[in-house]
Amino acid sequence: MNKIFVVAIAIGLTSAMQAADFSENFCDSTLRIDYILGGGPDGINLLIDSQTKQPGWAGRRSRLKEVPVAGNGTVLVTDPLSGDTLYMNTFSSLFQEWINTPEAKEKNMAFENSFLVPLPKKEANITVSLRGNRHDEIGRITHRYRPDDELVALRGENPTTHKYIHKGGDPTQAIDIAILAEGYRQEEMESFVSKAKIIADEILSYEPFASNKDKFNVVAVMTPSKDSGVTVPLKNQWKDTAFESHFSTFYSSRYLTTPRVWKLHKALEGIPYEHVLVLVNTPEYGGGGIYNSYQIATSDHKLTLPVAVHEFGHSFAGLADEYFYTEEEDETYPLDIEPWEQNITTMVDFDSKWKDMLTPGVEIPTPWNDKGGKREDRMKDTSNDKRGDVVVGVFEGGGYRSKGVYRPVETCRMRDNHNPAFCPVCERAISRVIEFYTK
Repeated sequence: MNKIFVVAIAIGLTSAMQAADFSENFCDSTLRIDYILGGGPDGINLLIDSQTKQPGWAGRRSRLKEVPVAGNGTVLVTDPLSGDTLYMNTFSSLFQEWINTPEAKEKNMAFENSFLVPLPKKEANITVSLRGNRHDEIGRITHRYRPDDELVALRGENPTTHKYIHKGGDPTQAIDIAILAEGYRQEEMESFVSKAKIIADEILSYEPFASNKDKFNVVAVMTPSKDSGVTVPLKNQWKDTAFESHFSTFYSSRYLTTPRVWKLHKALEGIPYEHVLVLVNTPEYGGGGIYNSYQIATSDHKLTLPVAVHEFGHSFAGLADEYFYTEEEDETYPLDIEPWEQNITTMVDFDSKWKDMLTPGVEIPTPWNDKGGKREDRMKDTSNDKRGDVVVGVFEGGGYRSKGVYRPVETCRMRDNHNPAFCPVCERAISRVIEFYTK
């Protein structure tokens, strides 16, 4: 028998078996669990707030017991009798970023978070665990889901007004991205949809997204705000918006986030989605991206498009920042621990990274043209630059540290706003995530 035909049969059988696993254990519905992640000097606590059911499951239906990257936390659905894993996913959270800040040593704070899992047909245990920057568990909660629990709300019958701006396939097979309006009044929704499409088209113009456009759906969700704009604390501008987004997160002027994660997900009830992008109506510079949590982008800054692509690298594929600071050393990545992100290394376990992609004969560490590493020096608009030949090596400086953390190339979209492409290592990492969700 033809070997290719045999492989095709094997793949088909595997897919059928995995589909059977899904249908045996889960309904074609979604369970959303809203949590509070909190802590500080008094320790770390995870608390459940509510559970919500809604029709349709937009996530993967195969490889349910695998994850594409490790992330900073895990959500597990397990059989309470056998302990077998039925579904798992990984994520990062704003809370885990905050817990490493100086402020976390002085006071306790709480952060909202929501997770989506396929709706179990039977009783199931749901566990959420958090890991610190040394990859050790720092918090955990386990609770029981019961199908007959009358307090698990059923939602989604009246979804928020929405419009598909890119349609690649059926939600059960494609990767579904929802773009939410933030700081847009009802009469500004036409502008929101237009700008959401521009950002979606920009992201999908980069490889490897461009060659996988048919694997993505993008929907613009018209969530109105009372005020137009967004809160900018440094300018004493306070706005009443749908998700209360604001700059100065962790007192970083350009870091834009929303504290109202539950509202994000409530606004998406009844709409198929896996990844969330919040589009904020502002000309200010900034944004943010948190792996498998959400991305937030501004609408009208001259660097809006490159920043949106960069932040999608974080939120979708779990890529690390490759820039660093010369004036300070960040402790996000301990030098004796190999980061889980695929595009930086401390050389503790370089074999697990891009060793197989090194340019033949390249020197390690790889010399490069050091321009000082200051982020503001690399924000000039050089969009006409050509990518040219890329040397894949081990360049020192990345993950906010000038020494001890290394990146694959001299410059990449995960380092420079002006760079016209993701580097080969980042492209491979993104491709692996796309394949994980769609095959």
